[in-house]
Amino acid sequence: MEWFEETLWPDWRQRIKVERVLHRERTAHQDLILFESPRWGRVLALDGVVQTTTADEFVYHEMLVHVPLVAHGAAQDVLIIGGGDGGCLREACRYPTIRRITEVEIDEAVITFSRRWLPSLSAGAFDAPRARVEIADGARFVAETTERFDVVIVDSTDPEGPAAVLFGERFYRDCRRILRPGGILATQCGNPVMRPDELETTQARQRAAGFAHVDYYFAAVPTYVGGSMALGFATDRTVTPHAVRGPAPPGLRYWTAAVHEAAFAHPAWLVERIGY
Repeated sequence: MEWFEETLWPDWRQRIKVERVLHRERTAHQDLILFESPRWGRVLALDGVVQTTTADEFVYHEMLVHVPLVAHGAAQDVLIIGGGDGGCLREACRYPTIRRITEVEIDEAVITFSRRWLPSLSAGAFDAPRARVEIADGARFVAETTERFDVVIVDSTDPEGPAAVLFGERFYRDCRRILRPGGILATQCGNPVMRPDELETTQARQRAAGFAHVDYYFAAVPTYVGGSMALGFATDRTVTPHAVRGPAPPGLRYWTAAVHEAAFAHPAWLVERIGY
């Protein structure tokens, strides 16, 4: 039996036992592999880095989506940048009050692949009447669109290659421009234990982009090596981010109101580094 070795960090390796490789290809943008694991179910990796597993994906997707949506309380138009596996789209579709969900994914092959091999992640969301999928560069979309949104969710890979632009100040300024008053931006900010500079930099760039309130929170995803993932929260609204302003949908497996509030508690070493 072979092992998959993640190569994200030069001095720390994660190995996952491979029962069988289901699919492997080189897309126009990245190297893609899907395999079955005894513990984590189906595992998707891009360029040697684990992106999602069917066993623990719900943690990341629920926290990236439900935290900004319940903090907003009345979102009707939602934009998802990236997220080609469909997990964020699935979670947003749980809200009957949302009238439109736009997903912008740069690599159509990821959507095609995920619909075939990881159907539980999207759970039919790509076919939902309220969902609109655009195959386009996310940074260009937010720079050029005239549409406005209540919540923007950035479900990106790490800030290398095509995704690097999604961590820049210009991109955050464009996101702020397309948010309606009181809108919220939620972003993937990496693992603060392994790369605290990524969280520090994204927080600084979101502040520089003009957001009145910038914060961060955590989600503990076991297969994202190194501890809890940091997620960014930015808005112009005078807001207490851990407050729950709207109802969450039933049937969630990770998010609760208590988890939502606790996720915004910051350890002392990060408070010292970031300032809050």
